Amino acid sequence: MKKLYPIVFALLATFQAEAQNEIQSFGKVEIGDLEMKECAFEKDANAMYLFNKGEAYFDQNFDIVFEVHKRIKILNEKGKGEANIHLEYWGGNKLEDLTGLQAQTINLVDGKPQIFKVDKKTIFNEVIDKSRSAISFSFPNVQAGSIIEYKYKLSTPALGNFPNWYFQSNIPVKYSQLTTSIPEYFYYKTQTHTSKAYDKNVHKTESRSSGGGTDALLYNEEKDIRALANIPSLIDEPYMTSRADNLESVKFQLTTIRPPRGFVRSLNDTWPKVGGALADDEDFGKQFRKKLSGEDVIIAKAMAMKTNADRIAYIFNEVRNTMKWNGSDIWYTNDGTAKAWEKKVGNSTEINLIVYRLLKESGVKAYPMIVSTKDNGKINVAYPGLRQFNKTITYIPVDSTLAYYLDATNKYQPYNEIPEDLLNSNGLYVDKDNKVFSISYIRKPHTVRNISFVNAEIKPDGHLEGTVTINSNSYKKLKYTEFYKRDGEEKYKDYLRDNDNNIKISSLKLENLDIDTLPLMQKIEFKMDLAGSDESYIYVNPNLFSSLKSNPFVGENRSTAIDFGYMSTYLISGLYKVPVGFKVDALPKNISMVTPDQSIVFKRVALMQDGVISIRYNVDFKKTVHLKDNYAALHEFYKKMFEMLNEPIVLKKS
Repeated sequence: MKKLYPIVFALLATFQAEAQNEIQSFGKVEIGDLEMKECAFEKDANAMYLFNKGEAYFDQNFDIVFEVHKRIKILNEKGKGEANIHLEYWGGNKLEDLTGLQAQTINLVDGKPQIFKVDKKTIFNEVIDKSRSAISFSFPNVQAGSIIEYKYKLSTPALGNFPNWYFQSNIPVKYSQLTTSIPEYFYYKTQTHTSKAYDKNVHKTESRSSGGGTDALLYNEEKDIRALANIPSLIDEPYMTSRADNLESVKFQLTTIRPPRGFVRSLNDTWPKVGGALADDEDFGKQFRKKLSGEDVIIAKAMAMKTNADRIAYIFNEVRNTMKWNGSDIWYTNDGTAKAWEKKVGNSTEINLIVYRLLKESGVKAYPMIVSTKDNGKINVAYPGLRQFNKTITYIPVDSTLAYYLDATNKYQPYNEIPEDLLNSNGLYVDKDNKVFSISYIRKPHTVRNISFVNAEIKPDGHLEGTVTINSNSYKKLKYTEFYKRDGEEKYKDYLRDNDNNIKISSLKLENLDIDTLPLMQKIEFKMDLAGSDESYIYVNPNLFSSLKSNPFVGENRSTAIDFGYMSTYLISGLYKVPVGFKVDALPKNISMVTPDQSIVFKRVALMQDGVISIRYNVDFKKTVHLKDNYAALHEFYKKMFEMLNEPIVLKKS
């Protein structure tokens, strides 16, 4: 048995050495890393993190300090874009302070590492708004094979700003490690999103002192080291939610403070406390009472209207058409509502708080609501905190079945439609007068419909000629409307044709384009060359002018959940007159399919009568979110469904 000890110790020493070699000190590199040509676990990667290291701890004043060290390998020319760095932080109001930035490129020159430091003159400091700042820079002498690395320190007195850590990235990560040291006075709940157990997971309790002198505090500190290795990049997948929702990560939420003597800091650990802080915030709640220049005229006109619906539509459109969105989504005001109104330019919160004020002064029971857009990520209701949100809208609950969610930043967004990028998440609304601050789930309760009807004649020379009527409501109408108004009619025709040069649109008419309460009606006259047809056979794909032309789920595997956003129904119907001298050689069969969970239903009905082929497709999406664990069944269903959708009618010359 004793003979095994040297072997065991040797293995332990080897493991410890390998673990230590995962992260080298700044400027120290392995020649093997400089010579590396590809990522071992993701062969087609253009760049990769050799390591990503973070260390979060508390200083003697119990401010949070976060030290970061990142090292990236540029594998080929396409990976050089990783050498452009943009770091945002809450520096405008000194809530956070970014210091100690060092950055350098390391190249292999004549078999030896050569270092090219980033010149401090090329580092740009930017003020984004009153609260946010940014530092941007690019690395010098970057080429295929380069290693780039940088490090910095971020410090903040805000206990709720304990840093979240993302192990995963848009490029593969060889090794990622977060070390946290948290005094016993603070308890943070962790939310872990990883696909496997940590490759390193160390927990220990250490004793610390807050400093010298008679006022020094002796306390225990919980130290954790969490690490993952060989993490593949997260690629964008059709219908996925934000990258922040899906990246492998660990996030922290402060839930309890047991303060030492002399320590005083506020803690917003419940949604009512978060809402109360919002209501008292200079850049949010205190804006509610700010008068707007010329508002009396708008309010008087709104008050003269008979219904709340008319007032809502009028004020929403007035603000939407007057204000220009500056592209910034953040939960607070920057210039303030009054100044933004004068300038006619503002961020999303300024614009939508203007909507809120005008509605409230006009007698409409409206509330400001902070939300998170799809790109920003879903709100986790178990973790109260402002940093989850990035926008404000105006919320108007009407009854148990109807509520308005107004966002006047989008020039094509109607007042009576929930912004699509807010669906299936939560918002926090603020009723300052009654001190009610509550979370509300945002969803589309009704099914979105898109109906198309084709009436066409098949010509004996292999052409198709006829008309199409497309009836669309809700988000389908909004998509068509935005495309048409933004890009013009000719580009819109290309979009309808799906860039198929065999289709020629001779006439296009759109009805109800600017009437928010009616569906969009499109009437199209077209001619089409039927590809593959010859003197003996004619092939017709009856899946015309639909948005179900190509399968979005062709990949065998899926790493993220699928979020369709809303329930929808597609009806594609057509009548096709068969030319004299031809007969049906193959007609798609009647079929009905349903997913195992009955969330998607597909039906096809086709028949021939009096020289006319009638064919109809019904596709019903009854569920908005599908977990990645159920992807295999969904993938197989989609494969079969699109085969059925694109199966042609075949005519043969008699």
